[in-house]
Amino acid sequence: MKTYLVTGAAGFIGSNFVKYMLGRYDDVRLVCLDLLTYAGYLGTIDENIDGERCIFVRGDIGDRKLVDSLMKDYDVDVVVNFAAESHVDRSIENPQLFLQTNILGTQTLLEAAKAAWQTGKGADGFPTYRDGVRYHQVSTDEVYGSLGKEGYFTENTPLDPHSPYSASKASADHFVAAYRDTYHLPVSITRCSNNYGPYHFPEKLIPLILGNILKAKPLPVYGKGENIRDWLYVEDHCKAIDMVVRNGKPGNIYNVGGHNERQNIVIVRTILTLVREEMEQNPELRTLLPADKREDLSWIGEGLITYVTDRLGHDLRYGIDPQKIKDDLGWYPETDFETGIRKTVHWYLTHREWVEAVSGDDYQQYYERMYAGR
Repeated sequence: MKTYLVTGAAGFIGSNFVKYMLGRYDDVRLVCLDLLTYAGYLGTIDENIDGERCIFVRGDIGDRKLVDSLMKDYDVDVVVNFAAESHVDRSIENPQLFLQTNILGTQTLLEAAKAAWQTGKGADGFPTYRDGVRYHQVSTDEVYGSLGKEGYFTENTPLDPHSPYSASKASADHFVAAYRDTYHLPVSITRCSNNYGPYHFPEKLIPLILGNILKAKPLPVYGKGENIRDWLYVEDHCKAIDMVVRNGKPGNIYNVGGHNERQNIVIVRTILTLVREEMEQNPELRTLLPADKREDLSWIGEGLITYVTDRLGHDLRYGIDPQKIKDDLGWYPETDFETGIRKTVHWYLTHREWVEAVSGDDYQQYYERMYAGR
């Protein structure tokens, strides 16, 4: 049985990865490490934690003593690092926090993995490691910067980050590559496009728009809504990470994209259409709307859209070429956007307890009350 240290395990992609791995394999043990900051909700994976195949530890990836003890006590074979501050707007407000978590935290994990797995030195002077270990870094297409109207990011595209968030992720990727080259640590990196699906924190575009519709509030769209993103269903991403960790070439970088490019304004309009359809087909869902908005649904449309001042340094377009991971590992995005977005909208409309739990004004106090001592 292989043991994975999954950091950021209570966040959006991390929690989906935990569920994916436990559902797919009987021969893995997951040690889930999460600091439970604003975007980490233990309730997402609480039902999966059993103390045997899935263990939860609340802590910081920057805490070297803690990470060393986890590596040793659980004899960790694989580290999958999802832990990161990830919201661009927050990085503009507080760049220092992104440096601490995304860069220094990553370096702490790398150093702990190196110390735990090293068995000696080879004739060439480089460290040697026990068989079957892997450090995997979950990165983002934002490290590449912005594309024009044509072309795609490949693994050879030079890094050109434009926000404090993407700069911190690019720096972390450089540290992973440095540990590969300097210490021959078995590592891999995946750079993904925009994920969507269940358990996405409400400040992100899709759940934010959904939440505002249900409150009959304006739908804020940056600039003219012409910025383009490639959308990847989160379960497809989890499958890609699993395949890279198990069979990807050590030291390699793999781009993971959905081939689902859409302008932001198209995403917003699609969500409006799907929410209205859900309400028309399932009248019981209308109780989610304000009482005076439940009969005539004609207001769920373009009139809710409000264009706001564009984000500083807002990249125009991201587009991923996933040909390498397809050729090397046989991965491809199985979920087309039309299917994925319909599933996502339905999930958010039918899992309001989870949404409300991570959206309340007393969110942090809720954490302390529910999870004190865990």
